[in-house]
Amino acid sequence: MMGFPHMLVGYMRVSSDNDRQSTALQRDALIAAGVDARHLFEDKASGARDDRPGLQSCLDFMKSGDTLVVWKLDRLGRSLPHLLDIVAGLRGKGVAFRSLTEGMNTDTPHGELLFQIFGALAQYERALTRERVQAGLAAARRRGKRGGRPLAIEPEKLEAVIAALDAGASKAAVCRTFGIARSTLLDTLARRGWTGPRTRGQSVS
Repeated sequence: MMGFPHMLVGYMRVSSDNDRQSTALQRDALIAAGVDARHLFEDKASGARDDRPGLQSCLDFMKSGDTLVVWKLDRLGRSLPHLLDIVAGLRGKGVAFRSLTEGMNTDTPHGELLFQIFGALAQYERALTRERVQAGLAAARRRGKRGGRPLAIEPEKLEAVIAALDAGASKAAVCRTFGIARSTLLDTLARRGWTGPRTRGQSVS
């Protein structure tokens, strides 16, 4: 990359329900592309999983001037934004990226242009996702719903808890009696809108 001597490093991934032949296919292709068998890293996991020790070891192993080689783009990233994040990290280390099936190589002007286009598309996708989330939250608010986690205390238990608090029991005593964590109690009461014991004749909101 950029005139430096480099090492080709290969990364392979197969889903946990695939057989070993899929690994062999990638291995053969990477070795044929010039990757030394000693510089191959592998994971056997779904592409959606975050914990891929083989990929992490591969990224840690590479140095400036190296090139990461994969058989297909979907072997590396679990999504387009994730793929671009990995490639951006490689570029920051001075490492090039090559995908054999797609014929992509960030060492070439054509490959660099493609990744710039992909980056713009990924940014567009993230913007649309944020817009959809915000629109969904706004619609929920209009229907009188609040976002966030549901109540962690069952409705019947919550009524008993509030009755005990209204009768003068301390929060610590309620937590011990009902087996509730203090943080859970405080969070649930805040969501319920309970601010303190009721005065006589006042209804529970």
